[in-house]
Amino acid sequence: MEGKIIDGREISRLVKEEVKVGVDRLKAKGMTPGLAVILVGEDPASSAYVGSKERTTKALGMHSEVIRLSSETSEADLLAEIGRLNGDPAIHGILVQLPLPEQIDEQRIIAAIHPDKDVDGFHPVNAGRLMAGMEGFVPCTPLGIMVMLERRGVDLNGKHAVVVGRSNIVGKPMAMLLLHANATVTICHSKTADLPSITRQADVLIAAVGREGMIGREHVKEDAVVIDVGINRGEDGKLHGDVDFDSVLPVASAITPVPGGVGPMTIAMLMSNTLKSAERAFREER
Repeated sequence: MEGKIIDGREISRLVKEEVKVGVDRLKAKGMTPGLAVILVGEDPASSAYVGSKERTTKALGMHSEVIRLSSETSEADLLAEIGRLNGDPAIHGILVQLPLPEQIDEQRIIAAIHPDKDVDGFHPVNAGRLMAGMEGFVPCTPLGIMVMLERRGVDLNGKHAVVVGRSNIVGKPMAMLLLHANATVTICHSKTADLPSITRQADVLIAAVGREGMIGREHVKEDAVVIDVGINRGEDGKLHGDVDFDSVLPVASAITPVPGGVGPMTIAMLMSNTLKSAERAFREER
């Protein structure tokens, strides 16, 4: 059974090692990649995520700037801060930690980040680039999943991939990446009728709905690859995925655990995107 588990921590460690080599190479040429993270308010989960990103950025030798703003911050003040960072040549990636307080329009904030510094991959320009198969920044979680599948040796060519979830952050970009890899893709969601009949067709099943244990044994065909994006705090106080891990493990050919699966890949790909942005800036300066 151990061989079935896709170890996101180990793959993310390897990705970060590769990023560190790239950072050192760029620093030797006189440029230090820089990532700015803006946190509005004091949500404990958001603060923990930001702290993790800051530690990882520094560990890889990048310049890290964390801007902490009060929960009363106005949309205009936040837009002004983003404008400052857009014009700062030392910053190659800008990330605004979500969710934002209710007085701030999330979409307006995302759209204010320069597309070439949008290392989260949420800007409409980058979404359009992904749709069109053009180079741009891809949201970190689906990008990390693609890296996991590649390093696990999963051949997507001609396979049927089913994505459960249609968010702009995971579901939709995940489907586009799978299409670009020549998979046949089905997207399911909360209104899908007879969900198990569709998910059982999947060679690769990706669950990204945010409902603990929603995907059970009846949803998975024999030898499917199962990727669990869900992070849900259970009544036991522990983290659980969207997949009922214990019931699905015996039938899957490979599966990601929660925690220790997709989660670590998200920050690793954020670092990779920031390095990519800095490398592009370096080329444009020369």
